[in-house]
Parts: sequence; C-alpha cells; structure tokens
Amino acid sequence: MDDDLLAARYHRFATEEASGRSPLYETLAHAIAEDADILGFLSTLPQAKQQPNLLLAAVRHLFGIQPTPARFRQTLLANADAVRALMQSRSTQTNEPARCAVLLPVLARLPQPLALIEVGASAGLCLLPDRYGYDYGRATLRPQADGAAYPVFHCAVSDAAPLPTSLPRIVWRAGLDLNPLDAADPEEAAWLQTLVWPEQAERLRNLQAALRIAASVKLHLVRGDLLGEALPALCRAAPKDATLVIFHTAVLAYVAEASARAAFAERAASLADYWISNESPRVFPDIAHHAAAPASAGRFLLSVNGRPVGWADPHGASLEWIAAPRP
Repeated sequence: MDDDLLAARYHRFATEEASGRSPLYETLAHAIAEDADILGFLSTLPQAKQQPNLLLAAVRHLFGIQPTPARFRQTLLANADAVRALMQSRSTQTNEPARCAVLLPVLARLPQPLALIEVGASAGLCLLPDRYGYDYGRATLRPQADGAAYPVFHCAVSDAAPLPTSLPRIVWRAGLDLNPLDAADPEEAAWLQTLVWPEQAERLRNLQAALRIAASVKLHLVRGDLLGEALPALCRAAPKDATLVIFHTAVLAYVAEASARAAFAERAASLADYWISNESPRVFPDIAHHAAAPASAGRFLLSVNGRPVGWADPHGASLEWIAAPRP
C-alpha cells in the first residue's frame, strides 16, 4: 500500500471510527496520516499489519498512552523495532462483547434453543450473549448471574427495532479463529484490554467482566480458517435439535479478496439455519445495495441470511432497524 492510500486509511479511521468515541485516537490518526516518517515505518509491514488499531494499540501496550502526536511520533520512531515486532506477532482481534447488544434482537427472535458458532471468535466473548445484561432505554434484560458480576451494555435503538423480552436459550456454542485467545491467560487478556480505546472506561470495565465470565465458562474455541474444514466439522458437532447459527462481527473486512468473502457467505448460508453478518457495508456490497444509507457514517450493516436488518454502531452502542429493505 503506497503512502497516499495509507494516509487515506488513517484519515478514514479518524473520521469514521474514532470521531466521537476517542478524541485522542482521532487526533493521533490524523497526525499519522500526515507524517511521512510514520507512513514509511508502516510501509515496512505487511498490508494486513498496517491498520490503525494495531499500531495505536502496540505503542500503547509497550509504552503507555502517548498524549500528543509529538510524543507518539517520538516514542514510535525511537522504538521502531520493538513496535514492529509486536505488530507482527499480534493482531487486533478486538473482542467487543457489547456487539451482543445489536445481535440480541436477532438471536431472541430465532427458533429456540440455539447452537452458536462464531467465526473470528478471538476469546469468544460474543458467544456469551445470554450471560450479559442490556439496557435499551425502553427495555432492560438481566441474566441469571448466581451472584457473579456481569457487564451491562447500553444500546440506543430506533423505534422499529424488535426488542427482546427474554435472553436467548443457548444450549451449545463454539468459536473458530486463526488464533484463538484464552480469556484466562493474563497476557492475552491484557492485550485485549489494550485494544479498548483510552477514554472508554465503561467499555473497559465491561470487557474485564466479560473476560472473567469467559474464563469461567471455558469456551470451545477451534483454530482454523473460515474456508477450511474446521467450520463444517463444528457444524456437524452441533446438536441437531437446536437452531444452528453461524455469525461474525468485524471479521470479514480482514479477508482481502471479494471472491473469498463471497465463497464464505455461500458456505455459511448452506451450513447453518441462520447466517448473521455484522460488518462494514463494504464487505458485502450486494447486501448493502438493498439498504438505504444509515443516519450516521461508519455504521456496520447487520444482516440475516443475506437480508439487511439494521445499521449498528461498530462497538454495539446503537442499532437503527431496517424495517423494509429495498428490492
């Protein structure tokens, strides 16, 4: 990726993702996009490792929060080898459990009980929607927690959104990832916490609570590629008397080839009773074509079996329901 494309990528991250959520990361990303030396550093990395979240998290993980563009630049360029090594050994795998808040209105409407398979599961935190609490403003739900602390996710929803009246009944769950993470491993948990943006204290507390729950559950996470044999094997292992759901959120953007994304979509739809996608609209443009533009930029498109049903905040903070997709 040349410097102009890299710069555009960082400007886009600042305006579409960080704006309104992390003033510091918005400022840093714009500054990186205008800094020839940092763009030169990024150009030494594979394209998949040039993403803004990974660079910002790597510097923060090694050296703490850098409060200004000047400090960030100085720290990065003085420690380029260490940052490069961490970026090459890690991936973002932003395991955001709050995304369950936008998945829940879909999951609760499906024939119960459910068997869930998450593709790109990371530590599997989104496999636990029945273990979390939700506040939709006009409706709240709480799990049977047995005294254990659980996160509560706040999600602003449009009037048309079909709010659930109860949590889904999940009888089986499994995850697939190129590099599954163990929520009980302190080092891996620390990396996931670093991926939470600096100003987001509530998001961090919720992540920590979700990590504790996942560590206690000991989720079944399998290493494998989304087009390999592991996914069909997991589908075969799911109980036959449960509704099988394959879902993913903020994963397919990392699959560069449109043909590979299309092949996965066809496979997921054929393997499961329901296929739920929560991704950037650029991932599946044919599905996005059937949805009017969202009220705000930078939204994910939530779809079920290839049909758009909602525009979702990337971190699960809002859901704008699509009552009638365009033909």
